[in-house]
Parts: sequence; structure tokens; C-alpha cells
Amino acid sequence: MASNPPGKCCAQGFYHEGTPAGTTTSLYGFETYVAGPESLKNEHVLVIVTDIYGIKVNNVLLIADQLAAAGFRVYVPDFLFNDEVVALDGSFDFKSWLERHSAEKTHGLVQDFLTKLKEDTNPKKIGVIGHCFGAKYALLQINEKVGLADAAALAHPSFVEIEEVEAVGKKPVLISAAETDNIFPEELRYKTEEALKKQGSYYQINVFGGVSHGFAVRGDLSIPAVRYAQDKTIEDQISFFKFFFNCI
Repeated sequence: MASNPPGKCCAQGFYHEGTPAGTTTSLYGFETYVAGPESLKNEHVLVIVTDIYGIKVNNVLLIADQLAAAGFRVYVPDFLFNDEVVALDGSFDFKSWLERHSAEKTHGLVQDFLTKLKEDTNPKKIGVIGHCFGAKYALLQINEKVGLADAAALAHPSFVEIEEVEAVGKKPVLISAAETDNIFPEELRYKTEEALKKQGSYYQINVFGGVSHGFAVRGDLSIPAVRYAQDKTIEDQISFFKFFFNCI
């Protein structure tokens, strides 16, 4: 493994305050939150593959708005087929939920959306962002041989196999990690870094001190270290995609 399966920490967090500025619509058969000017849909687009909270919690929508404000057309599809978790206190049956959201099924949904997006709008570049549960499926989309995206950014990933990291080749990948994380611990970060380095990948791995798994999308923003880590993760994603979209 390059990161462990999701655990209890993946089902805990804090609601973030704010009013999303985008719109929710049906797109290619998926309920999808869309942010950013429509004029950019043929240019540089980002697709966010969410954690287990999908688009029913504002947190990821507010992040999408920040990315859109930086000059991207951003899509956040409901790859959880209206089976999101909405309680942030860990009070649900995680095991049975995961059984309903198998890797094969989820990957197929992401693949279907990106295929239709490319056929419909043919954007110049596509970036994928994956939080926690969604990180695996974002990474699969930069598989050097069969991936449909040009670059990927992962935040506190789970369920990633080392073979999936090794299949990235030279496609760019950004990983934002927490100092305290049983799902993506230090030894698996090193293992991931070693695999990326060995194959000559374009990669960046940031480790934020004083934060734990989930900080990038559902952390307690009243804590300065968490606020900084989330803000910096978004800033890094913006810089990362802007640079590589114009260089690859």
C-alpha cells in the first residue's frame, strides 16, 4: 500500500461556514457543483473527486469557489450517487458504506464523467483533485497509459496502492499530507516518494505540522495551523496546475 484504507478519522471533522457561489446542475448523469466562468470550459478545468461527504457538505464547494476564482472551471460531481455521509461525528457504519462504494464502481463513475467531459467540451487541460477517499481515483486518472487527466493533486490520500503510484510515470502529482495521519503515515509517505523519484515523476509532497488527516477539507479552521495548512494546500494546487498546464 501507498496509503492505508479509510478509518474513523475519515468520518470526523468540522463544517465550514460560507455560501457557495457556484451552481448545482445535472451533468452527464451526475449531480454536479460547477464553479467558474462557462467561457473557461474549453480551457483549463479541474474535477474534484470528493471524500465521503460528497457535495452535500459546503466545505468542498467553498474550496471549488476558491479554485474557480483563480481562473479555472471547476466541477465537483456526485460520484457517491446520493449516498454521502453528512454527520461529521463518525456516527455511521463505515464498513457497510465502503462495501457500497467499491473501487471498481467508483473508478468507473469517475472514468465515465471524464470521458463525457472530454467528448463534450474538449478542454485543453484537465486536472483532478482528490481528498481522502477520492485521492485514489484522482491518481488513477493520471495513469501514464490510460489516465484521462493531465495532472493530479491529492490531499491526505487513502486506499492508494503502490502500483498505482508507479503507474503515474512522468505525469505531475502534488500531495498534501498531515504530520499526524494513520492513513498516510510517515513510512508510506517515504514509500510513495521513493516510487515517484525512481520513475522520474514530476512530484511535490508537502507535510504540514500540527495537523491531522482531513485538514485540507474538514479541519477546524479556528486553529491557526489547520487554517494555514488548508489555505496553503489550495494555494499550492492553484500554482501547481497553472504551471504544469502551461508546460505539458
